[in-house]
Amino acid sequence: MIKIEHLRKEYPGTTPLSDVSAEIRDGDVISVIGPSGTGKSTLLRCINQLEKPTAGRIWLDDTEITSPQCDLCRVRRRMGMVFQGFNLFGHLNVIENIMLSPVDLLGTGRQEAYDRGMELLRLVGLAEKAMSWPDELSGGQKQRIAIARALAMDPEILLFDEPTSALDPTMVGEVESVIRDLAKSGKTMLVVTHEMNFARSISNRVFYMDEGGIYEEGTPEEIFGHPRRENTRRFIRRLKVLELKIESRNYDFVDMAEQIRRYCERNRIPLKTSARIQLVFEETVEHLLRPTLNPPKIYAAAEYAEETGLAEWEFRYSGPRRDLREDGDRLPLSVVEGTTVRTEYSWQEGDELPNRLLCTLLST
Repeated sequence: MIKIEHLRKEYPGTTPLSDVSAEIRDGDVISVIGPSGTGKSTLLRCINQLEKPTAGRIWLDDTEITSPQCDLCRVRRRMGMVFQGFNLFGHLNVIENIMLSPVDLLGTGRQEAYDRGMELLRLVGLAEKAMSWPDELSGGQKQRIAIARALAMDPEILLFDEPTSALDPTMVGEVESVIRDLAKSGKTMLVVTHEMNFARSISNRVFYMDEGGIYEEGTPEEIFGHPRRENTRRFIRRLKVLELKIESRNYDFVDMAEQIRRYCERNRIPLKTSARIQLVFEETVEHLLRPTLNPPKIYAAAEYAEETGLAEWEFRYSGPRRDLREDGDRLPLSVVEGTTVRTEYSWQEGDELPNRLLCTLLST
């Protein structure tokens, strides 16, 4: 139904979409996930032409909707969009909000539009709110009304741009329940969301967006259960990553220690684990590596998995093959060994930093 070819979208100073190609089939329910700022909402806005792409083409069936000759009004009637904000008209009551577009754009009779509006309100569980004003509704109710309004145009495709992000956590479930029901109806849907369990439960396909495009795509089982690429793996497993580089003997240890402290605090890492993260960094970098490398070239990455409570340090460093576990200073090495459950060394021939030491820390 939708074909995207080499889509690019630039703004001054940033390019959220550099090269996106994809096909969206009839009946697909696609969750679009990824870190903030990776172009998820921009993709949806380009699909329904609220944003004009900088380059590339988008097809809806046999119609190129990026063509200057395309009748965008006709195209948009085939797509319904639900935004983060509810965008209800405050001067109209609920049923009037739902009736407005069918009457004005489709020429639907008012009685027919009213009957269809009431049917949709029953679908989203809010028939009793037909005569209420938007400012009398909760956030969850407003979003369900926005969904009913989108459905009133009988669109072939529904685009949801983070439909629960503006809601109080207690209201998220009621909106997700409506979208779950729609996902079972056979309607084509793209849903941008940060709710991973929700994305996994409603989709038959998942787009993970990063680095200017669709970084990885697959079934929910593939993306959530067996991601192939590193950025996807980190995102899905919600690994908390801190990356540090040391390229001088006179690097600012105090500043790096503060970065580690803030990292642990920001991710609510337990105090015992936080202390071990700091200790392993200090002993490995300050006492095992820095004194022996001239100049020191060290990459250090801390990862914390919230689900398991496990933390890891990965150290990559320059120089000839050197396993710190075999020829490192015994005192700092004993501290590292007493703080970890496992250490692994490997050699990456040809890499700028060919030595790799992976330390898995004791959990609390």
